[in-house]
Amino acid sequence: MAVDQIRDRYQAAGHDHLFTFWSTLEESERESLSNQLEKIDINRVNRIYKKAIASEKAAADPEPIEPLPAGACESVVNDPASEKRWRSEGLQAIARGEVGVLLMAGGQGTRLGSSAPKGCYDIGLPSHKSLFQYQAERIARLQVVAEKECNKPAGSVVMPWYVMTSGPTRRETELFFTKNKFFGLSSKNVIFFEQGTLPCLTAEGKIMLESTSRVAVAPDGNGGLYAATRTPLSESNNSTVLSDLTDRGVLYVHAYCVDNCLVKVADPVFLGYCISKQADCAAKVVPKASASESVGVVARRGEKFSVVEYSEISKEQAELRNSKTGELAFNAANIANHFYTTSYLKSVESFEDDLAFHIARKKIPTIDLKTGDAVKPSKPNGMKLELFVFDVFPFTKRFAVLEVARNEEFSPLKNAPGTGSDDPETSRRDLLTQHKRFLERAGAQVKDGVEIELSPCVSYAGEGLEFVRGKIFTRSGCVENPEELDALL
Repeated sequence: MAVDQIRDRYQAAGHDHLFTFWSTLEESERESLSNQLEKIDINRVNRIYKKAIASEKAAADPEPIEPLPAGACESVVNDPASEKRWRSEGLQAIARGEVGVLLMAGGQGTRLGSSAPKGCYDIGLPSHKSLFQYQAERIARLQVVAEKECNKPAGSVVMPWYVMTSGPTRRETELFFTKNKFFGLSSKNVIFFEQGTLPCLTAEGKIMLESTSRVAVAPDGNGGLYAATRTPLSESNNSTVLSDLTDRGVLYVHAYCVDNCLVKVADPVFLGYCISKQADCAAKVVPKASASESVGVVARRGEKFSVVEYSEISKEQAELRNSKTGELAFNAANIANHFYTTSYLKSVESFEDDLAFHIARKKIPTIDLKTGDAVKPSKPNGMKLELFVFDVFPFTKRFAVLEVARNEEFSPLKNAPGTGSDDPETSRRDLLTQHKRFLERAGAQVKDGVEIELSPCVSYAGEGLEFVRGKIFTRSGCVENPEELDALL
């Protein structure tokens, strides 16, 4: 597009100020700025800003918040019959090639003292495997389980893995996978794509400049995955995640965040539950650890399902208990673990303009439009706009919620080593404790102080360990195949 056309478009949208320094720019700087401006949908930015401001004002008079109604949430805890039934249905869908996996992995390990993508992080396991490797091996193992239990030929079951990166992490993530030979998966079944960005705005909704030749931008939140699934995978590949899902015949998608070491990737129980409910979109939840836990909960806002942030719930509401069960009324802790049908993901575009982005007021380095001088603000001077992955819940016609056991499925990695909660040490502890439970449930004994790490290639969720019955493990170690367990007796 010619520069005059770009300028006319921005002038009509009220952002002609972005050309303030055009006459002073080098040719290379002009080319860079015009390329950046051409890629921004300026009218969409204006719509998002207006909707976000209106929504923020409306939040001053919020709709009433209510707990999930009876029957809206089912649980796998203490219900082995339902779990078995749902698992079978989920495995059959996997075996038919109808399941894809979507990983939200755009963050860096900054809080962990690492500049690398968070999925590259080693939580200190005996094997020193990264989070990415653990999740890849769970996919590989589950493909094998589906083949065996559904009588499919070896190597015939494939679950494509869609890895959402961000601008700062994409190259390093792709290099990490390449260096590690995609952790045993076929590279053609691992598809990288990128979370989007939005321009940073002033309080009046004007786009901010980072320099005289560059717009200030920020990631559009994990809810940006919806727009990202319909964006070309790269400049050289016009395919999108949505077109690839369609081409492969994938009907169901499991989406999750990279920082949970216990995540059951493409959990067949969750898949089967959602398929049996004919859900368009669903959330997996765990019981809150306490009334005061700082976590969002799946609840009802007015007549619609929603995630209600802990800051929106009063102390009285947080401590309210169900008179029949004695459990907390607002008990369904959101763990960013979701199910979608492919058709639902395609439909999000039709109601995207109704989604309200959230405003985060930040200190944003910018340029003084009068002098061209760099400005490093000491207090918030602008806003970043973010969409959350759960913002689509109120627009879902058939929504489902499944409760699972926290100690089996949720141990997030949020904090620096040594913090004492949600840190590398607690992640390591929770994963190795789970592996001990796998062995003990299969009939083995594990002596006190013994730590045994079971590769996901050995067991996805405790299955296939019948041969350890009656054995007593006295030595710690890392097990990559079943035969190696005998060395730990």
